[in-house]
Amino acid sequence: MAVRLLVAVATYNEIDSLPELVDEVFRFVPAADLLVVDDNSPDGTGRWCDARSAVDQRVRCLHRSGKLGLGTATTAALQYAVAQGYDYVINMDADFSHHPRDIPRLLAGMETPRGEPVDVAIGSRYVPGGSIEGWPAWRHLTSRAVNLYARWLLGLRCHDCSGAFRCYRTRQLRQLDFAAVRAHGYAFLEELLWHLQAAGCQFAEIPITFVNRKRGRSKINVREAASALWTMMRLGLARPLRGARWARTPPGRRAD
Repeated sequence: MAVRLLVAVATYNEIDSLPELVDEVFRFVPAADLLVVDDNSPDGTGRWCDARSAVDQRVRCLHRSGKLGLGTATTAALQYAVAQGYDYVINMDADFSHHPRDIPRLLAGMETPRGEPVDVAIGSRYVPGGSIEGWPAWRHLTSRAVNLYARWLLGLRCHDCSGAFRCYRTRQLRQLDFAAVRAHGYAFLEELLWHLQAAGCQFAEIPITFVNRKRGRSKINVREAASALWTMMRLGLARPLRGARWARTPPGRRAD
């Protein structure tokens, strides 16, 4: 039986990159469906998506009333994947920071070399073989600090806790109470891992090259960073965390 895959991207003013991204996704995974969760982009991103979906049944678009946050956009995509019966859902950025060429490698990471199922494959910048291109020094330092903070405070064992390029097995998502997720912004990424780890999910990290966006403007700002740190502190102080099971992966795909 063929695996049903949904690729999901959250958008706000991504008209410069989204058309090319959609074509590249279908070049590497032509049998996938693609969901755009658009926060009423004033640049016409949502209108473009509607026009594309009218001629390509693989493309779908969820329109939201305004800029409601990365966390709620990702939640909407994950819940859509569960409701529509997909086997896997891959979440990625719309600006080519995550390249579609890596999607097949994430899918391959959903099983260990011994054939055991993996629940979440993380496209990781911080395992051997992973890298970042185009960041200034302050972005490197901030990202490293956030990941160290998440690993220490939340007990997360992955090296890249803040990366959004992930493949989820939907049968595990079906067990989550999304209403319990507090974060609406970028802290959602760490909090979701925290909930999945507490549920006993098995993870693997797949090395990727993250490329700093060349078009548009980054959505990350000081307020988002401060909110993420505060959310993680609240989670860390809330209750103890059960240990996760981590997948054994070959060299270059280490999970811990």
